[in-house]
Amino acid sequence: MHICVFLSAADLDDRYTGPARDFAELLGKGGHTLVWGGSDVGLMKVVADGVQEAGGRLCGVSVGFLAAKARPGADEMIVARDLAERKRLLLEKADAVVVMVGGTGTLDEATEILELKKHGHTDMPVVLLNTAGFYDGLKEQFRRMEAEGFLPRPLTDLVFFAEEPVGALAYLEESRGIS
Repeated sequence: MHICVFLSAADLDDRYTGPARDFAELLGKGGHTLVWGGSDVGLMKVVADGVQEAGGRLCGVSVGFLAAKARPGADEMIVARDLAERKRLLLEKADAVVVMVGGTGTLDEATEILELKKHGHTDMPVVLLNTAGFYDGLKEQFRRMEAEGFLPRPLTDLVFFAEEPVGALAYLEESRGIS
């Protein structure tokens, strides 16, 4: 599978990097390809390192103004014109999406894929990896949106919430018929 991971490029402490490393190792050992923002810094580097060290492939999609931070030695690296093209290319190259911890860019990417799913423009599985309870508030907000009629489809049709890396990958593989 080509698994797109939306995540931060910030340097974070071990409560976030440890589970990210664990997920990356599972992804690589499973023979999957990481599709990610292409950066070789922060949490993005942690995940790319883990996937590559475990035997997985790397497909990066950077953007012009961040190209200097792009990872050398990726199996594939594309440089998009702007952030909108980058999101489009990341999703085009993916069979599934995992949203890890991140800031406004990660949230923008997450809501884009959920909006596409909501309107039936994709059926790819989406997992929100809720490391250390990072997305507890967002999870509650999504539940409120569903309860109050803002979502035309059940929340469970849009996103799977995983508390641990192993559950995230198991859900994706099951969704895609991989055992």
